[in-house]
Amino acid sequence: MSIPSGAPAALPQVPEAVHRRRWAILAVLMFSLLIVVLDNSILNVAVKTIASPAPTGLGATQSELEWAINSYTLVFAGLLFTAGLLGDRIGRKKVLLAGIVLFGIGSAFAAMSGSPAELITWRAVMGFGAAFVMPATLAVLMNVFERDEQPKAIGIWAGSVGLGIAIGPITGGLLLEHFWWGSIFLVNVPVVVVALIAMVVLVPDSRDPKPGRLDPIGVVLSIIGLVLLVYGIIRGGELADFTDVSVLLPVIGGLAVLVVFVLHEKRSSSPAIDITYFRKPAFAAAVAAIALVFFALMGVTFFSAFYMQSVRGWSALQSGLLILPLAIAQMVFAPRARLVVDRFGARAVCTVGMLMVAVGLAAFALFDADTPVWVMCVVFFVQGTGMAHVMPPVTVAVMQALPREKAGSGSAVNNTFRQVGGALGIAVLGSVLSAVYRSDIEGDLGALPAAARDAAGESIEATLGVAEKMGPAGTPLVAAAHDAFLSAMHVTAIGSALVALIGAVVVALFLPGRQVTGQPSAPQEQTSPARAGR
Repeated sequence: MSIPSGAPAALPQVPEAVHRRRWAILAVLMFSLLIVVLDNSILNVAVKTIASPAPTGLGATQSELEWAINSYTLVFAGLLFTAGLLGDRIGRKKVLLAGIVLFGIGSAFAAMSGSPAELITWRAVMGFGAAFVMPATLAVLMNVFERDEQPKAIGIWAGSVGLGIAIGPITGGLLLEHFWWGSIFLVNVPVVVVALIAMVVLVPDSRDPKPGRLDPIGVVLSIIGLVLLVYGIIRGGELADFTDVSVLLPVIGGLAVLVVFVLHEKRSSSPAIDITYFRKPAFAAAVAAIALVFFALMGVTFFSAFYMQSVRGWSALQSGLLILPLAIAQMVFAPRARLVVDRFGARAVCTVGMLMVAVGLAAFALFDADTPVWVMCVVFFVQGTGMAHVMPPVTVAVMQALPREKAGSGSAVNNTFRQVGGALGIAVLGSVLSAVYRSDIEGDLGALPAAARDAAGESIEATLGVAEKMGPAGTPLVAAAHDAFLSAMHVTAIGSALVALIGAVVVALFLPGRQVTGQPSAPQEQTSPARAGR
């Protein structure tokens, strides 16, 4: 599962005291990662509630809901470069602790938000803290495990994402059934306290002995470019017109800034991201696969909540329970993915995994208002199994391509592409969903006043809200909203599946195949005889 050429030379052993408690440290790192993953999965279940008018929710529009997710993700992705470099420079434990504290503060204030704008702001603060958590967890992992155990540890680390996916929706559903919507954020606070205590006691500190300078210009350029690009795409979905000036200007401007960012990184003596790593086909394919799989899945996760709750009429808890097959598949198969890769090679395993993800996404194009629950469970299980055989191998490929002292930078690259892919997936696929829905429902809104017509066409929740106020006369509008949403979901699902297929092609062409016995491979770090067989 390592890149066969250009791998770093052998590095010093992990200190014996750290090596002995490595699995306890991994448990703490998983718990820290769980906080970040848990928050996003909870929010996906709560989008319908937050979209409801006050006092039940905040009356957030679909665009505001997307920004409640994307404000977190964009700040997260934009700061990952600096967070990884800062961890390498001043110590990964320090930035991990600081990130957890900031995440907890943001969670507490997000729970008290009185408007969508406040929620978006505090979600951005949470993203700021999370940016220092996720790269640090993977960087610490790489510094407490020897090279031969890293694939196993990374598989378990990736499997904790599945645990978060399972716990998040169920926890969110239970909280929403008994408390107000802000409880989904307030629940993070006690978890943060427990994580802080465990980190102080168990997690060792580590850093790069020869750190480079930080790259604030690169970070600023990446944030500006991504925000402009995604804002333009969301605006296009709101207007159902991607040729409008208010859409084209931010999209073109964002792309231009991102081009400047790449050029700056190439010329910088201490870049936030070393562009030369992308000259290795396996490395570039691995990060592309990460971005593509999350582009496809995050968009589907966003609209599936509306499908299950708005069209099918299930509660947040019931919707959360339906995600269990996906989570269980990840928890079961991700830690064991290394065994399949050792037998068949990363290329074959990841290609099949991406194809399974594509099949699962395409299945949404066949869902209607009466699709049996067991069919949905099978689809989610297929998706989870596919992801479990993609994420660990590509993460190993990224992390083992860099020297251990640059683990923060490698983790930042891995997680940045993951988060940027997810943000763009929500923006692009959410915009497609919105545009198709608006186009399909427009003909059924003719009898409404002009102001109400515009509001009702914003999203399925908005349409259902107007229909509810109409009483029995709104029944035909409810049926029309369900039909329009299903049509939009089918189009979006096909788009998601095509993105996953592109990912399958990328990994099939560029990831390394199975290593033949006796073939030269990446140098392994030396392991003391006392550790043999552990």
